[in-house]
Amino acid sequence: MTDVQHPIPELMKEGDVVDLLVHQHALIRDMFDEVEHAAPGERREPFRRLVRMLAVHETAEEEIVHPYTRLRVDGGTGVVADRLKEEREAKEMLSRLDEMGPEHPGFMAELDRLRMAVLAHARAEERYEFTRLRAETTAAERRAMALGVRAAEAMAPTRPHPGVETMTRNLLLGPPAAIMDRARDLIRQALRR
Repeated sequence: MTDVQHPIPELMKEGDVVDLLVHQHALIRDMFDEVEHAAPGERREPFRRLVRMLAVHETAEEEIVHPYTRLRVDGGTGVVADRLKEEREAKEMLSRLDEMGPEHPGFMAELDRLRMAVLAHARAEERYEFTRLRAETTAAERRAMALGVRAAEAMAPTRPHPGVETMTRNLLLGPPAAIMDRARDLIRQALRR
């Protein structure tokens, strides 16, 4: 019997929320590269995957990780406030890019601006939030948060929704937005066939 590696089971091994999110940050960096290196006529699908990954990743952080940081990390409210500002700005850029589409002449320049903002945000999360979470929480708490992040991602909107950066707003507005986003995704998929 051969041992076949699949990306999803590998991701499921991430039992610590910090490890899971850092792994997702690496995937996001790779997804930016994939969009950038795709031929101009082939960028749409890699870009759709990037949009979806960023949307569900940020929603899960906003619903699970940031609230926990506020409660458990000394000075967590300030740390989270800075991350939410970055997230909102990135969502606004991502939303504009999504509206432009990969065929737009200014797409690649805007994609580069978004990449810089997202990567700076990821570095800030890893340095200021995740390091503190690892130091000030138990392994059991981080495992529970990882499960929460996976559940939140499964129900998250697949498009950016600027202005919905709090747990409360995500819980109130997220489910209807997720249903609309996922229906839109299915329609787009069907139309491409």
